[in-house]
Amino acid sequence: MTTTESPAVPVPAPAGADRRRLYRVAGLDISLTGTGIATAGGTTRVPTRGHRKDSLVARRNRIKLIADVVVTEVGNVDLAAVEGPVSYSQPGGSTWDRAGLWWQIVDRLIGRDIPVAVIPPTCRAKYATGNGGARKAAVLEAAQRRYGAILASDDEADALILRAMGCHFLGQPLADVPTGHGVALVGCQWPDLGTEAAS
Repeated sequence: MTTTESPAVPVPAPAGADRRRLYRVAGLDISLTGTGIATAGGTTRVPTRGHRKDSLVARRNRIKLIADVVVTEVGNVDLAAVEGPVSYSQPGGSTWDRAGLWWQIVDRLIGRDIPVAVIPPTCRAKYATGNGGARKAAVLEAAQRRYGAILASDDEADALILRAMGCHFLGQPLADVPTGHGVALVGCQWPDLGTEAAS
């Protein structure tokens, strides 16, 4: 069975980007149970376990542990592409903890002068599959097929797609993607590299 995809369209690099250098980009799928990380060195996952009845100190320590590991794994990069927070319209026991972890990591990245891009989950799915409502299994399959990666989890697949989107934004896509996939970049919150580089 063959499929026909529309041709890829080059995306102009943003102001402040220099096509002559190879950018270091990290992709982060932030989660309390398994944060996915993708860098030029590959992908990894930071798994942790917690319980609804954990003490405030235990919850704080868990969040700190995840953030410590993530920032160490990311190292010094030119851009961190982070999946945006999921909708918190439905109440849940870990809502505050998820939000706290997300901000803890983003705060540390910005504190190290690393520009951060925020990628909505639907944009991540659309870039990977062409469908913004695609499930994680479809994103995993698409990531393995397009980038030739062997991925142990959908967390790592999501992180790889986020990294690929960051590279594409900088004018250095990891692989050609159909136009219908590439338009997902438009719905993301990208940093102003010219402004942030000067700050």
